[in-house]
Amino acid sequence: MPTSQPDASGPSEDRATPDALLHTRTGTDVSPEDLVLASGKDLTPKSLEWARRKLAEEGPAAMEKLLP
Repeated sequence: MPTSQPDASGPSEDRATPDALLHTRTGTDVSPEDLVLASGKDLTPKSLEWARRKLAEEGPAAMEKLLP
């Protein structure tokens, strides 16, 4: 009876994405729409206003705080 082997296509520690490749900044400006969507909220006038205020106060770091 054959023994089962781990699936080579499955996730493993050897296949984890290196930290240096995990980032949220794309080199482009963060829009209020981007911030709303990253926060999991619906695009509404109220949520867009929230995002505008947050970007004005924190700049692009607002996105970094939402996404690791």
